[in-house]
Amino acid sequence: MAVNTALTEEKFQELEQYIDAMPSTKGELIRVLHKAQDIFGYLPQEVQKFVGKQLNLSTAKVFGVVSFYSYFTMVPKGEFDVAVCMGTACYVRGADEVLDELKKELDIEVGETTPDGKFSITSLRCVGACGLAPVVMVGEKVYGRVTKDMVKDILAEYK
Repeated sequence: MAVNTALTEEKFQELEQYIDAMPSTKGELIRVLHKAQDIFGYLPQEVQKFVGKQLNLSTAKVFGVVSFYSYFTMVPKGEFDVAVCMGTACYVRGADEVLDELKKELDIEVGETTPDGKFSITSLRCVGACGLAPVVMVGEKVYGRVTKDMVKDILAEYK
C-alpha cells in the first residue's frame, strides 16, 4: 500500500490538539469532522478511525456521518475544487450546461480529480446565491451568472 503524504503525523497532532482543547467532545462529531477535513483535505478511513478513537465513538458511527453529509469527502480533491450549484434556480438557468462543459474541459466526471491533481469537480445543492444563478465556486471564490462559454476563462485563472 502506498504511503499517503497527506496523512502526516503533524496533521494528526494538530487534530488531536484541536479535540483536546474542546471543553467537551460530547455531540461534537460534525465539528471535529469539519476540522479534520480542513486539516487533511478529505476524510480517509485512517482519519475516521482516529476521530472515532479520540471521541470514544465507533468507526461505523463516524463513517455513517461522513457518508451521509455531502460536504464530507473520503477521496482527495484537487488543488482547485470547482463546485457547480445544481439547486433549482441555478439548474433552470443552465447549470447543467455549465457542468457538462466543465466535465468536457477537464475530462473528468463529478467527484473525480484530474490526473495532475489540479482540479476536481463537485456539484452542490444550493450555495445561497440564487440571484447570481447559475453559480460556480472555485475554492471560496464565487462566479455568478456563469455560462458554458465562460468555463474556459474561469479555468484559465487557475492553470
